[in-house]
Amino acid sequence: MHYLFTVIGDTDNPADDSAPGAIDAFNDRLKSEGRWVFGGGLTSPDHATVTDSRGDQPVFSDGPFVESKEYLAGFWVVEADDLDVALALSADASRACHRKIEVRPFDGIA
Repeated sequence: MHYLFTVIGDTDNPADDSAPGAIDAFNDRLKSEGRWVFGGGLTSPDHATVTDSRGDQPVFSDGPFVESKEYLAGFWVVEADDLDVALALSADASRACHRKIEVRPFDGIA
């Protein structure tokens, strides 16, 4: 089963406090165990553009307009046998990137 590990950034602590090489070592471990699907870090929300094409014409605006101090800072998509394995991996991911991690299973893969 595939799981999304969302790295939760914090505007009160925007610096990367991870140990040098910790994220790369975690990525290498996922790859060597056959659990790596995809992953990446993201720039801060002030570099984002929001697209709203629900009307006649698309509207592009700077944003998002974050009302929370937390934001999406990065992610991993991993393969895990079950939620227990995913949670154990997420604990290591949190330690590697020094951030909170949200774990969510995919609702099927297209």
